[in-house]
Amino acid sequence: MKVKAVMEYNEGGYLIYLEDFVGAYVRGRSREEALAKMDSEIRQYLSWAGGEAQLFGLPFEPEIVQTKKSALNVSDADSDVIFDSEKTPLTAEEYASLKKLAMKSAEDFLCLYDSVPDKLGTALSPRKTFYGDVPITAEQMYAHTKNVNSYYFSEIGVRASNEPDIAACREAGFSMLEAIPGFLENKVFDGSYNEQWSLRKVCRRFVWHDRIHAKAMFRMAAKLCGRENIQNPFRFL
Repeated sequence: MKVKAVMEYNEGGYLIYLEDFVGAYVRGRSREEALAKMDSEIRQYLSWAGGEAQLFGLPFEPEIVQTKKSALNVSDADSDVIFDSEKTPLTAEEYASLKKLAMKSAEDFLCLYDSVPDKLGTALSPRKTFYGDVPITAEQMYAHTKNVNSYYFSEIGVRASNEPDIAACREAGFSMLEAIPGFLENKVFDGSYNEQWSLRKVCRRFVWHDRIHAKAMFRMAAKLCGRENIQNPFRFL
């Protein structure tokens, strides 16, 4: 099965989005290293999100449909690409499907976080990136992931909050969005830091951002507390 992919890259690394699986991604120091992870990422994603049973037995072949050489630190998942496919209007059915996926992602993230027995401990060493200290405890990872809600929604003209939890604030943001006439037109906005945004991109970014930090939280908490003591709603290996 050919999988459409969008590649964001520079001398520091490659971030490749698997366009056919909203929010799925692979990273690597080289294109080859990133793509070598594609099969595993897709199978974990299908196990989480659901999919047609016949897809599980197929080999996957990447088809790069869009590339962007980035000035950002893509090796640390700093990303600003908007897909060409994210600029087209939505049908009501497409929106319902994207919203359902973004909400499932938020609810599963909350399930994972709630299951971590020690939310203040860590098995990681402190590390800094372009945006400051990397979250290393479950509590820090949860707060960081939850608190992009207002930022993402504000980029498409929705004044959402980050409270009370990651699922509730996301649901409230979608409700506010749905009160805007013509929101399915999927207008492209020129947002902060010269980055373009659309409703389609917001939905993809929610799932992608959740997956990045859910994976980090699961792996850290499994080392700290034991894998058998942590919920694994994202079906990470």
